[in-house]
Amino acid sequence: MRLFPSWRREPPEVGDHSTDAELVAAVAARSTTALRLLHRRHAPWLRARLTRRCADPDAVDDALQETFLAVWRSASRFAGGDPAAWLWTIAVRRLVSVLRGRGSRWIGGGAEPGEGSPVASAEDVVLLGVEHGDLGAALRRLSPELRAVIQATVLDGLTTREAARLLGIPEGTVKTRAMRARARLREELS
Repeated sequence: MRLFPSWRREPPEVGDHSTDAELVAAVAARSTTALRLLHRRHAPWLRARLTRRCADPDAVDDALQETFLAVWRSASRFAGGDPAAWLWTIAVRRLVSVLRGRGSRWIGGGAEPGEGSPVASAEDVVLLGVEHGDLGAALRRLSPELRAVIQATVLDGLTTREAARLLGIPEGTVKTRAMRARARLREELS
């Protein structure tokens, strides 16, 4: 007896030996085992990096949960490339959404600092501004390759070496793309 209708492929077998790309493909085929493995591999470093951007552990937890929910929902749209970079992009966007959803408790209203309300870090304010301001629009007009380098090196604060490893490209390519992206952003914003 088949467990899946004939129009659906059965999820491929996955295990600790599977690559991240294989796990994403298996999640797209609805493998909860693959999702668990992706979570086990990536949740710790995602949590650490999100915590550098937001001091509220509840917001980080919410963003992390929303990240893997988004992975479950959108794995079939993964366009290739580095799954870790894809996960990080989702996680940062989810964190911004969580912070935006908390509204006045975080930015520009509510209780004064020291009255029990968390205060937005400068990084939180910048991330929200980037998402909705002129810079966000200019970033969205960059090619995906240039945008990924700017996000990794500027917004995420990674070194050239770390960005190269995350994006799966040589360090020299990271430097060249960053230079080209900055030049295009200067043109767009002037």
